[in-house]
Amino acid sequence: MARGMGGVPPTAVAGATKEGTVSAFDSKRGLGEIRGDDDRAYPFHCTKIADGTREIPVGVAVEFRVAPGPLGRWEAVEIRRTG
Repeated sequence: MARGMGGVPPTAVAGATKEGTVSAFDSKRGLGEIRGDDDRAYPFHCTKIADGTREIPVGVAVEFRVAPGPLGRWEAVEIRRTG
């Protein structure tokens, strides 16, 4: 099977809407990680939070899309709180 970025099949993630929980967030750097319901970790930058805020607490349930990022890995984008 062909593998995309990070060894994940591209059809399994690209553009799909997913759900997960913010598992880490560093407000000084603006970097975080979402643990998807598929148990994969998706990094994100605070500029990808859809409501324009630049912070999101750890433990918050979110919905997001997955897209290729500038560092050659799959990243969370269009992040929206669900809870």
